[in-house]
Amino acid sequence: VQLQASGGGLVQAGGSLRLSCVASGSIFNINAMGWYRQAPGKERELVAAITGGSNTIYADSVKGRFTISRDGSSNTQHTVYLQMNSLKPEDTAVYYCNAMKAPNREYWGLGTLVTVSS
Repeated sequence: VQLQASGGGLVQAGGSLRLSCVASGSIFNINAMGWYRQAPGKERELVAAITGGSNTIYADSVKGRFTISRDGSSNTQHTVYLQMNSLKPEDTAVYYCNAMKAPNREYWGLGTLVTVSS
């Protein structure tokens, strides 16, 4: 499975960004995709995740501001989006796309940097 993330950038506080991640390759049995982030000096943390049945989970810090969605209609790729609204400086981090594949495999994309200026 290859994960290609895009959409990061510099935005002012209160602004919005939309991240995209395309999963390609051996995508069958991918049962969840999500976004993690890692800020300087901090551990990587889960931001949001979505299952094939569209069940979602969010970090408390982003609830009500971020929305995760996915497009699994293609047979050759899956796409997951992270719509980020009302961004705060503390959202500044490298954001990583993640895919979980049955039975117990995990895949990571290269990160995309999100910088929120105050």
